[in-house]
Amino acid sequence: MERAAMAELLGWKNKRNRKPLIIEGARQVGKTWLMKEFGRLHYQNTVYINFDSDLSIRELFDQDMNVNRIITGLELFSGKKIDAEKTLIIFDEIQEVPSALSSLKYFYENNPEYNVVCAGSLLGIALHSGTSFPVGKVDFIKLYPLSFSEFLYALGNDRYADLLAGNDFQMINTFRSFYTDALKHYYFTGGMPEAVLCYAETKDFNEVRRIQRRILDAYEQDFSKHAPNDIVPKIRMVWNSIPSQLAKENKKFLYGLVREGARAKDYETAIMWLSDCGLVYKIPRVNSPKLPLKAYEDMKAFKLFVHDTGLLGCMTGLGARTLIEGNAAFSEFKGALTEQFVLQQLKTDRDLSVYYYTNDRGSCEIDFVIDNGEMVIPVEVKAEENLQAKSLKSFREKYSPEISVRTSMSEYRKEEWMINIPLYMTGSLGNIVKSNSEV
Repeated sequence: MERAAMAELLGWKNKRNRKPLIIEGARQVGKTWLMKEFGRLHYQNTVYINFDSDLSIRELFDQDMNVNRIITGLELFSGKKIDAEKTLIIFDEIQEVPSALSSLKYFYENNPEYNVVCAGSLLGIALHSGTSFPVGKVDFIKLYPLSFSEFLYALGNDRYADLLAGNDFQMINTFRSFYTDALKHYYFTGGMPEAVLCYAETKDFNEVRRIQRRILDAYEQDFSKHAPNDIVPKIRMVWNSIPSQLAKENKKFLYGLVREGARAKDYETAIMWLSDCGLVYKIPRVNSPKLPLKAYEDMKAFKLFVHDTGLLGCMTGLGARTLIEGNAAFSEFKGALTEQFVLQQLKTDRDLSVYYYTNDRGSCEIDFVIDNGEMVIPVEVKAEENLQAKSLKSFREKYSPEISVRTSMSEYRKEEWMINIPLYMTGSLGNIVKSNSEV
């Protein structure tokens, strides 16, 4: 399995002022595999510590924070000699031992020569619970479910994935039917590594669905195991309401769909918990599309998405035949699934900040507006080849953005005021916009 994050890890390894690295991401997105594979490919030795299962090692961090003493303890525990430059030290589920998290400060300040990579599925929760966190002493990267391009690589379709990355639009249009079919399969399978690996090996959609249900069950168990008892029911209600939230034409999150009469203050903590776990993406509204978008965020209005297209389909009970062969009754929800897909691809681009826009009257809604640090780009999402773009035209007339984007099942083309990007090229949106702005 090929992950784009591997290049980020290698860049971290070669940094001059390297800090301990923390990989953030939801449970089961592949953090453990990525760290171990990184160690296998780029180091002579790997020392792997899982604080959730290796209970005896926890006591090593209960004493002083002398790094040399900790290294000696790790060597004794693992039975391996730790060479600072040739050994990768992996701390998995580090949120389980707050003192281990605190030790990263001393690795950086006193012994920065050691290569330390950490991960924790519930790390975001730990950071909000008063844990002593080494602010400014660590580097971060986020790991998401596999993107569409990574999905193609996992299926052995390397040349098709390379073609997308190269933005050879004429050649891509030639193989449009392949990408369209692969996109439908990705909608169903999603990007959770276990589900993708199963599909790559078996092409069995039923088995993929069983894996997705098992992942969703594990998340439900996490709610009960790790969340405060008083908010567990609220977390479940918010989580289970997301498909119906996204099925609406206006996808703004409504507390009334969680429970009749519900108010923001009742569910804010539950939403924050899901967001900190990496299970949901909270996309805020902006009331004015100006740089930086963060400064124009409407704190009361937002959309809420799950982190994976395949899991969203599983939550709704969507069947493979309905999705892949088409069904008139499915057409309404297809827009929600497509918007989920587009967001999932946009989130993998570290250079983009993602929001959405509506005017005060609600007569103009742009599915996403993105900030790449240099310009604001409106993005309208179409599930099929419906090429009407009324809101996008209205937005352009009012704000005159340098580049406007529509993403649909239609092929790539650049028009006078808009670029149409095929849905299967959404992962390249940032690069396409950048190349067109440089012309």
